[in-house]
Amino acid sequence: MLDISDIKTIEHDVLIVGAGGAGLSAAIEASGQGQSTGIVMKSLLGKAHTVMAEGGMAAALGNVDARDDWKIHFRDTMRGGKFLNVWRMAELHAQLAPERVRLLEEWGAVFDRTKKGLINQRNFGGHRYPRLAHVGDRTGLEMIRTLQDHGIHQGIETYMECTALDLLKNEQGAVCGIVCMWRETGTFVIFKAKAIIFATGGGGKAWDVTSNSWEYTGDGYAMAYEAGADLMDMEFNQFHPTGMVWPLSVKGILVTESVRGEGGILLNSEGTRFMFNYIPERFRSETADTEEEAARWLAGDQSARRPPELLTRDVVARAINAEVKAGRGSPHGGAFLNIATQRSAEDIKKKLPSMYHQFKVLAELDITKEPMEVGPTCHYFMGGIKVDSDTTMSSVPGLFACGECAAGMHGANRLGGNSLSDLLVFGYLAGKHAAEYAKGLRSTSSFKTNDASRIIQHATSILNREDGANPYLLHEALEQNMQKHVGIIRTKEDLDIGIREIETLKEQYKSVKAKGASQFNPGWHEALSMRNLLITAEAVARAAQLREESRGAHTRADFPDERDEWLQYNIVSRKGSDGKMELHKVARSAPDPELERIAKSTIDNLEAEIATERGNA
Repeated sequence: MLDISDIKTIEHDVLIVGAGGAGLSAAIEASGQGQSTGIVMKSLLGKAHTVMAEGGMAAALGNVDARDDWKIHFRDTMRGGKFLNVWRMAELHAQLAPERVRLLEEWGAVFDRTKKGLINQRNFGGHRYPRLAHVGDRTGLEMIRTLQDHGIHQGIETYMECTALDLLKNEQGAVCGIVCMWRETGTFVIFKAKAIIFATGGGGKAWDVTSNSWEYTGDGYAMAYEAGADLMDMEFNQFHPTGMVWPLSVKGILVTESVRGEGGILLNSEGTRFMFNYIPERFRSETADTEEEAARWLAGDQSARRPPELLTRDVVARAINAEVKAGRGSPHGGAFLNIATQRSAEDIKKKLPSMYHQFKVLAELDITKEPMEVGPTCHYFMGGIKVDSDTTMSSVPGLFACGECAAGMHGANRLGGNSLSDLLVFGYLAGKHAAEYAKGLRSTSSFKTNDASRIIQHATSILNREDGANPYLLHEALEQNMQKHVGIIRTKEDLDIGIREIETLKEQYKSVKAKGASQFNPGWHEALSMRNLLITAEAVARAAQLREESRGAHTRADFPDERDEWLQYNIVSRKGSDGKMELHKVARSAPDPELERIAKSTIDNLEAEIATERGNA
């Protein structure tokens, strides 16, 4: 048995795993409440996936269109999520987002400005009004820069290039620590904490075509699952409609929705602006500002103020997919996104500097002169760890989750721009309530040493066995399987095949082998990530198999319509007593009547109500 006393131990009141926008927001709040706070991250500070969120952060500031209000933002979010969102989470997000964005500005974020000097806001898919506060197309980078600068000055401890392996619990079943590994040396470290916050992002690296970077291997989902926490809504993983499909040097890289927000149009191989053919009936009245605007959409009027390219991401992704299947796709299986004919080169370079520079350097493509070849790319998880709406605590005491690794806020489909404000709002709430939880404990509990030994022995066994499966080949097989059988369009037949293949890969993983020593060993890191990817992939595939309807980002070709019955349930995944994954249809609680009224009100009635409230104030 491994002697745990030889392993270095570091102690904090609150420990955050993940240093993106959610993790940093949580750390700032927890530290601000006087709690000893640390952040563990797989990569380097400043390299979080948040920097890839380019378009902006959604908040009803009303700086560009004074009609905007939290109620309309809430309404848009619920409708975008097909009413499967957790009502209270969507309410908190819409109400708190403006103050969190203004606070970010106070901390030094340099936003683009209106002529009056206010934070500028742009149009984005699914948002009725210009709502996204932005910094060109580098908004996520500016968010990370600002949060890091503010947080570091509060004395937060950072632990870079440190991979979290699994949680530790005390005798009462509450989280009290986590086993980690330094990526450079391969040595282990144990962090003890009164409260742990997961802000680990998603798991898009289970798919072949993805906008996600190497860190996104479902670590938070898998560690929470192994610790006994519930996962929810895992079938809803979003395929962003505009990821690059060609050249291969940029395959999967995201083309921010800002390109469409700034006027970019989608064309098929025949040069037709096809999105006018894919406007769902309900959107014709819900998304257009007026009946006149709706009529212009129906007539295919290409001068409409808010074009159909800015419909919700699930609608646009399915439209591109349909054009490709109909034989009208681009040469490499996508569609053409053209901003060059809609904006001057000067405007494009000013409004979309990262897009221009990135594709000029990586793809030798000048977006001021040529269209981009784009298609759906696995982008975001709406599902994740099931948490309490107000506190963000999971079903395991002491374990909190926020950001993309937490479920509930976005329902069946996320609106663009809601992710960055989600990080600010629920990162703040996680830090606040984790700190309060930690203050309620006199000291950090002792963990079970056998659990720590088991975690470390599992990790080292990958290096110590004589031979076994190649982790890179396992990962490649998983990516191909998920891309083919658990992709944007799903069927029972495909999902059955996909699940069988995942079970085969799980068996092969039991004997996975990484060659070499523990130092500087990327093969070992790949093998450790594979466990998390397999758990994530299985949860998605099994939940997709169980939900027999099409809703939001989850599309079943054999069940093409939304079914009222399924609006009453969330699918919850958890580890059973036999070690196998269990899935449960869990009835959703009734919404607050006032929130339901707001979400289902007509836009005209809601605007009149808001105007009256402001007049009375």
